[in-house]
Amino acid sequence: MADLLGGKGANLAEMTVMGLPVPPGFTITTEACRAYLTTGAPPEGLAAEVGEHLHALERAMGRKLGQVDEPLLVSVRSGARISMPGMMDTVLDIGLTDDSVAGLAAWSGDERLAWGSYRRLVQMFGTTVLGVADEHLSGALRAAKQAKGVTGDLDAEDLRALTATFKDIVREQAGREFPQDPREQLDLAIRSVFESWNTGRAHVYRRAEHIPEDLGTAVNVCAMVFGNLGEDAGTGVAFTRDPATGAPGVYGDYLADAQGEDVVAGIRNTLPLHRVADLQPRAYEQLMRIMRTLEEHYRDLCDIEFTIERGKLWMLQTRVGKRTAAAAFRIAEALREEGVIDADEALRRVTGAQLAQLMFPRFAETATTPVATGVAASPGAAVGEAVFDSATAVRRAEQGAAVILVRRETNPDDLDGLIHARGVLTSRGGKTSHAAVVARGLGRTCVCGAESLDLDVANRRFTTADGTVVAEGDVISIDGTAGEVYLGELAVVPSPVADYFEGRRAPGNDALLQAVDRITTHADARRRLEVRANADGDRRVLVERLILAETAAEREAALAALLPQQRADFVGILEEMDGLPVTIRLLDSPLHEFLTDRTALTAEVAVARALGRPDAPEKLLRAVERLHEANPILGTRGVRLGLVVPGLYEMQVRAIAEAAAIRVRAGGKPRVEIMIPLVGDVRELDIVAARARRILDGAAAGAEFPYEIGTMIELRRAAVTAGRIAGSAEFFSFGTNDLTQTVWGFSRDDVEASVFPTYLAEGIFAVSPFETIDRDGVGKLIADAVAAGRAARPDLVLGVCGEHGGDPASIGFFHEVGLDYVSCSPFRVPVVRLEAGLRRRGRRSPDEFASA
Repeated sequence: MADLLGGKGANLAEMTVMGLPVPPGFTITTEACRAYLTTGAPPEGLAAEVGEHLHALERAMGRKLGQVDEPLLVSVRSGARISMPGMMDTVLDIGLTDDSVAGLAAWSGDERLAWGSYRRLVQMFGTTVLGVADEHLSGALRAAKQAKGVTGDLDAEDLRALTATFKDIVREQAGREFPQDPREQLDLAIRSVFESWNTGRAHVYRRAEHIPEDLGTAVNVCAMVFGNLGEDAGTGVAFTRDPATGAPGVYGDYLADAQGEDVVAGIRNTLPLHRVADLQPRAYEQLMRIMRTLEEHYRDLCDIEFTIERGKLWMLQTRVGKRTAAAAFRIAEALREEGVIDADEALRRVTGAQLAQLMFPRFAETATTPVATGVAASPGAAVGEAVFDSATAVRRAEQGAAVILVRRETNPDDLDGLIHARGVLTSRGGKTSHAAVVARGLGRTCVCGAESLDLDVANRRFTTADGTVVAEGDVISIDGTAGEVYLGELAVVPSPVADYFEGRRAPGNDALLQAVDRITTHADARRRLEVRANADGDRRVLVERLILAETAAEREAALAALLPQQRADFVGILEEMDGLPVTIRLLDSPLHEFLTDRTALTAEVAVARALGRPDAPEKLLRAVERLHEANPILGTRGVRLGLVVPGLYEMQVRAIAEAAAIRVRAGGKPRVEIMIPLVGDVRELDIVAARARRILDGAAAGAEFPYEIGTMIELRRAAVTAGRIAGSAEFFSFGTNDLTQTVWGFSRDDVEASVFPTYLAEGIFAVSPFETIDRDGVGKLIADAVAAGRAARPDLVLGVCGEHGGDPASIGFFHEVGLDYVSCSPFRVPVVRLEAGLRRRGRRSPDEFASA
């Protein structure tokens, strides 16, 4: 029921049903949030329902919210369908007032705890609910500590005075008193959680993670339990397996005498989870049993938040835990080996995007000594300029710099910086701190809790234990696998996973490589989509000579020079790919790409003329002027080249035919597919294809080989007339890059830097249409073209060769629409193999796809 209750609420309900020790509480649904966000007011009847469930909670606890003698306090937390750690609001200790704080002191036997909780409530409520800038309140807290001469906790009298100061600040900044009615506190906190769905940081996170904007959040109201009641209390976060590596065994962080927010905020350095066995042995044994129960129940890595109150264990939350890419593969394969899940489920537990992360380089072996060591929170190698705030990280990254965000600890407001940085380094916190959790989710390298670093954020620098000062802009290297920090730029080497896919390394006993090998091998066995690789060649100088030809003799000479080189190219390709299909796209680039830049050439000629030099490239300038096009992307390119530049396509086809014949005579089995690009009308295809067939059939005499002639669908007109084009084409390959440009009317080179940042920020795009296929526009054209093409030619082979062919998020669409293959850059081939394996159904008929 996570769609209705949110992930947190659904899992709290699940644990309650399982009989685990969960504090009593209730969940307000995502429907209520969506209604509030639509109308700006709570839905009718919500207040009465909250009152009804609050009374049930009070009966379960035997206390009333905010009662004077022994107050019931509650927490109010968000909980979206998809976890968004730290992005939305939480308010703790709801129910504390001037009257009830004494009752909490009496119940707890700790006046400092009572006033510390009240201080915390006024601060959280002031910033979260009433909109008071935190700098006013946190500044007052710093001033109080400075006046007392302490860096740690204040005593009860100091906290009492600070709470009064906080209430004065709230009155001044918010224009109202801190509410003394516990029910008013509750209602306002609920509204605040609803509204936090639309905070700037939440929008940024959803865009980065491609989370829909219309889900809304549930609100979880739970009885407070206290981990800060002394040495027999504490709070922690635990994982049933290592979320960084996937290694077996329990992992986590624990703080004695602390609230849960202290752990995830990273403001205090934690103890490893196994230390709880020494501090609270009975609670630890119970926690271990519960963790085993939860992993068996959810059949996955579980992330658990817990509190121990006076020796009693309370489970505050569980969820399927975020993990690094390496952990995802190791855990999936380990659970398969243990018989918990089958091979198909193991495949579903990983993604192509995670596999791509594993293929990035890592640091080379080095004798360099790290200047600091911290917690290995999110693996990988990251090198960049040290920057000390998120705004600078964003600005420098947009200027093209690689940056490492360095902070004492991060908070939700740092999200934009985390997204733009290559990695994050903090001096506080552990594997469950905000920085670690968000970095793992974003695939960023992270080292946390590097305590030896003395950060001076105001002066934008840090000092290492040996006194070395690193200023903003200095380059550092961080190793999120080892938890190490280095000065300067370290050399990087290919990932072992990349080495495995490129045949340079066998899995051996490496647990990660074994997991990758088994899961991708299973994906290959299950996938329907074929996967091909793109390759490029370069004959620019010879093509330029052809274009510059002013006489038939010059043109024939240029073609004669190109033919043997092209033939040699194709012999090598067909030999390497013997027995496999090779699609050769005839020349497609605009003419200007083969010539010197017009502006630079004009200046060069002008200078040569002024100096009286005889070597002015006059002929080249005349050709450039003759061929200049205002909009070359829509100019003389593709099939138009083959029609207006005599002999060009004929030379390429002859080179292909002669190369295939050479391979046949050598005992090879070439499979040639000739693709004619940028066709907009079937008559263009008919003319060029007829010429090609005459050459192919003639050149292959005595050495016959199979060939097919097809076209690239990259113009809107080609897509809408696909039925007619299919009568002359044996295959289609959708050129989604140009199809996106022509459908949207975007010039990609111009708009990605100028228009797209605004479109993404305004929510017009969730992701660039050049990155992930635009299903509603470009995708609809492809679907219609598939249906029309197969209706005209049932055996029509269909593929895609734009950059979308390597995009994990687009593979599902290409599978559903019924394509036979995708083609992508060689680096993306393993990623696409994995994603294709996740889609195992046979392709839909055109009618089925249209109805879907």
